[in-house]
Amino acid sequence: MTSAGTEALEARSDINPSTEPPAPKDIAGRSPTRIALARLAKDKVAVVCGLVLLLLVLAGLFAPVICNALNIYKDYSPGAPRASDVLDFDSYPLVGPPYYPFTWDHPLGVEPNTGYDNLALLLYGLRTSLFIAVLATVVSTVVGVTLGLVAGYAKGWVDSLLSFFIDFMLSFPFILGALALAPIITTRFGGNSETLGRAEFLSLVGVLVLFGWMGLARLVRGQVLSLREREFVQAAQVIGVPTRRILFKELLPNLVAPIVVSLSLALPAYVAAEAGLSFLGIGLSEGTSLGKTIASARGYYDTYPLYLWVPVGTIMVLVIALNLLGDSVRDAFDPKTRR
Repeated sequence: MTSAGTEALEARSDINPSTEPPAPKDIAGRSPTRIALARLAKDKVAVVCGLVLLLLVLAGLFAPVICNALNIYKDYSPGAPRASDVLDFDSYPLVGPPYYPFTWDHPLGVEPNTGYDNLALLLYGLRTSLFIAVLATVVSTVVGVTLGLVAGYAKGWVDSLLSFFIDFMLSFPFILGALALAPIITTRFGGNSETLGRAEFLSLVGVLVLFGWMGLARLVRGQVLSLREREFVQAAQVIGVPTRRILFKELLPNLVAPIVVSLSLALPAYVAAEAGLSFLGIGLSEGTSLGKTIASARGYYDTYPLYLWVPVGTIMVLVIALNLLGDSVRDAFDPKTRR
């Protein structure tokens, strides 16, 4: 046997026939939502804005607990100081700013004319504003997604009618609608403060929803117009899947990204809209909100600036955090974005 044949035989003898090749590793796939969340967690701006937003939400959510722990009140509850104890004859605070040193009893001072604690007003106003904004966002999203799905999937006169209605509502001025509703509600429910407060709350949410769903509806309709020609939709139609199942089981899961982005951008808009309407006097006249506090404080910008700028700064921080977080969510769910 030649030397080359001997070397080949020795090389083959070193191979253990019982040894199997290593099994390939399982490749774990990730859904687009998980990929987007992973990208969002690496975004420092999103993390910081999320923490700021979480802090503000917790402050508003636990406003009664915080006020009880600090022994501060937004009204004259049992144990709260009376106006005569904290206000002078000009209705200015006798404790804290603007004329007295800082005190932990009233960290942000007290409200002129009433003597309510400004920190308590801020916490309860933040709670009200966030609740109105979240409720209006959820309801307008449900309405916009539903009408957008129907308009995009339907054909003929249904699509034309819904598209015309969406365009008509987009052309209607928002402020004019709010101005028209406010005096009617005040006149109808003005006799009872509790009923008036509830009616103003519901009407404010209704106005925000009435003029806030159209943008999402148009966005969803445009997405559905392209998705309804895809193979999975046509296959579902061929095998006789009901239209409701096609809309909410086949099409809606493919619209998660634009809906989430729309939610993140609509929430700060509703916060600012609620504050603006309350500031103009066509929002909440009963109860506490950030816009109402700003409206009450606008006459004290020169003598008591803390009373005005604390709620203004809170709204500014809240809206900026929501907008930056919304931009980060949009970038995370956009597959074309690379950071």
